[in-house]
Amino acid sequence: MMNSSTVHNQPIQSELDLHLLSAVLLLLGLGLVMVYSASIAIAESKYGEGGTYYFLVRQAFSIVLGIFAGMIAFQISLRKWQIYSYYLLAIGIVLLLLVLIPGIGLEINGSRRWLSLVIFNFQPSELMKLLILIFTADYVVRKVAYKEHFFKGFLPILTLLAVVSLLLLMEPDLGAVVVIAAIVLSIMFINGMSLKIFLGLLCLIPILLILLIIFEPYRMDRINAIFDPWNDPFNKGYQLTHALIAFGLGEWWGVGLGGSVEKLSYLPEAHTDFMFAVLAEELGFAGVATVIALFFFLLIRAFKIGHAAAMLGDQFGALVAQGIGVWLGFQAFINMGVNMGLLPTKGLTLPFMSYGGSSIVINSIAVAILLRVNWENRQKRRGRNV
Repeated sequence: MMNSSTVHNQPIQSELDLHLLSAVLLLLGLGLVMVYSASIAIAESKYGEGGTYYFLVRQAFSIVLGIFAGMIAFQISLRKWQIYSYYLLAIGIVLLLLVLIPGIGLEINGSRRWLSLVIFNFQPSELMKLLILIFTADYVVRKVAYKEHFFKGFLPILTLLAVVSLLLLMEPDLGAVVVIAAIVLSIMFINGMSLKIFLGLLCLIPILLILLIIFEPYRMDRINAIFDPWNDPFNKGYQLTHALIAFGLGEWWGVGLGGSVEKLSYLPEAHTDFMFAVLAEELGFAGVATVIALFFFLLIRAFKIGHAAAMLGDQFGALVAQGIGVWLGFQAFINMGVNMGLLPTKGLTLPFMSYGGSSIVINSIAVAILLRVNWENRQKRRGRNV
């Protein structure tokens, strides 16, 4: 692995994709401001007037930790990520198992998704999104000769996906299952999956959703709430109706930063799952469009970096970069869709912006790896070894 001293004395900063880095820092900064604004009411109700900055401080700490973790991750070559993908995935599965053990996994609001790390609670499902992405990219590169064969090429990775999904559903965390499935299937599709197999897998999705609804009827209530949240505005449609009210109050330019009414204990999870609705109320359509544009730019950059890696013969780096783009873009789309009433309510954070230490740190590491792919592309164009 090369460092800045081996790159012909050229500072490594000059080799970074500053446009991508700037977009991510803007999302982190705007998210920090909105988390503080959206959490003031709940912080005061829980911790009194002295606790107003509680969520702000913790979010700022998560961002600093994420930047530090990202700086470390950037120093690791793609080759090493690929070599250790098996071991990393095994660690992720062990963590998912630990979460389910009473006394080890923390149960909050009926879900057992966290491990206590003293300074903050860690969510292994967030880490699994990154680890299974890296493993899948390595797997499809090694199994490229079997990309047209279901049993030799796709059954092993689909079995792994089923095992991971089962562990996540036991928490339960359906949102993570949806995102991870999207990551795995998109990487296989980008790598040239047989169209027949891909369409067959897509046909299975409605069947799986029906089974999940049968086992947990409350999920059907969330689907019904999309079509008519006002039918039961004080129960099943409560979150969505207040999110829609926030969007309506925001209009074009918003009511002003800090001026949200819905965050005053009306909109549940205002600083986490529904922070985007508070942003829409305070910053209006202009703020919403800005955030969407930043995520769209992030998605486009990830695919361009991946395409460049593929042109340089690095298929693993290409799949990792484009997989990261799909992951962050798809999760952002789900969170925004939920806030706008386009998708059923699901506990997924808005990447880089919603309150949550695990999400911030893992997303930061993912972007660092994306920057690493771009950096290695530049070194290869100059004929340098990485």
